[in-house]
Amino acid sequence: MYLHAGDPKGVISRLADEMEEAQLGAGREVLGAARTLLDDPDASRPELRFTATRLTECLFDALRIAESRGERLADDEDEGEAEDR
Repeated sequence: MYLHAGDPKGVISRLADEMEEAQLGAGREVLGAARTLLDDPDASRPELRFTATRLTECLFDALRIAESRGERLADDEDEGEAEDR
């Protein structure tokens, strides 16, 4: 279930945008750390497992954001078509 806020500049939309940006920021940080760890031939199995877990969490968040934004774009297109009639 995704949030559908009628006003893209409203409080709920701004909070959702801030949450998405925080999630994407965390993803960027985890990706940077993962790249560094993968370049280390001495990285331990627990370190690699932890990193894989965090990358999986970040990918889940990114996909959820993409789906949510895609649904919002589709809703906006539907509303635009309805207004054109």
